[in-house]
Amino acid sequence: MKNKNTRLLDYLYSLINENRKTLFQKKIIHRTKYISIALENVYQNRNISAAIRSADCFGIQDIHIINRNVFQDNNQVSLGAEKWINTFNYKDSHQAIEVLKKNGYKIIVTTPHDAKVNLFELDLNLGKQVLFFGSEIEGCSNYLLDNADTTVNIPSYGFTESFNISVAVSLCLQHITYKLRQSNIDWELSMEEKTEVLLYWLRKSIKSSDKIEDRFLRDYKLR
Repeated sequence: MKNKNTRLLDYLYSLINENRKTLFQKKIIHRTKYISIALENVYQNRNISAAIRSADCFGIQDIHIINRNVFQDNNQVSLGAEKWINTFNYKDSHQAIEVLKKNGYKIIVTTPHDAKVNLFELDLNLGKQVLFFGSEIEGCSNYLLDNADTTVNIPSYGFTESFNISVAVSLCLQHITYKLRQSNIDWELSMEEKTEVLLYWLRKSIKSSDKIEDRFLRDYKLR
């Protein structure tokens, strides 16, 4: 017997055209929560929006943002990618690490200085991992470095010691997602997670979806 979310998913599917439904079903199989990224004190909205765009392109569903200011997406940079990504906001790094570790994530902190491994040596078999990126000037905080399960850098061979933050995110995700998809690691979303993400996408796609959903649940006595 179908549960509430599955019945709701079927109903919302009926409100979009077949092409959009096919597109969602095609994209969901490539989505993952096995790898996530976190941005610490990255204050330029353009850089955050660019990171979100890269995450969407590589199939990353979750982004964690540590910033005292409210993030305002730059649609000219993200090109609407923010619509398909789950963003989680934290007041500080302590809160972020506490939540992420509770959810079973290893804390991987990027740094150009004295990293334990480079990007190509990162072991993806350790379990779910979240990669932290800091501001271009200051990098990740000492608190993050002290609480990391490991630190990682991106090999570079020029005079400049680090990459632009959005470039660093793209380089890491391109390599990691490629390795992940070539591995035997169970990186795909569970059926429950797929349903939750699809509902999120549908709610973003359907005008007044909250009212439609409320009426459906009330009519079918699913509340």
